[in-house]
Amino acid sequence: MGQTSARVVGGNLSSAYVSSALMGALYEVQAANIALERSKSEAVRTLAQEVRTEQAAARKTLEALAAAETPSLVLPGVLDQRRQGLIDNLQKAAPADFDKIYLDQLIAAHEEALTLNWSFSDHSDTPGLVKNALTVRPQIEARLAQARNLRRSLPR
Repeated sequence: MGQTSARVVGGNLSSAYVSSALMGALYEVQAANIALERSKSEAVRTLAQEVRTEQAAARKTLEALAAAETPSLVLPGVLDQRRQGLIDNLQKAAPADFDKIYLDQLIAAHEEALTLNWSFSDHSDTPGLVKNALTVRPQIEARLAQARNLRRSLPR
């Protein structure tokens, strides 16, 4: 996951934002499902459950906004190649490495989501979508801090 891929530039800004945000939410729900199945850490499983619940709700809200503000956009229903590769890596992770890999991916995903939401809210004039970008930022920041703290607590 990279900061660059999260920047929304050129083209139809609202469509790019919606597509990127929905793809990110879809990935995070799938990754959280895997963490709930594979992690042996109660703290990691709790975080994964919170992420899954929040991302599922965020996706539903954004889909409703997209229907109103970008009605011609085809919403993503499957992961792109990059995120599918991340899911594949997570599924193949050795048990001893799973929590580290999941948290590293989660941190990167939340950093990317922050960049996406900051960039979009600073450069768009689509009121409902801008409000959404501003509304989700504190939640993303909170989960990012939680994931970073949890990652620091794991053995190197």
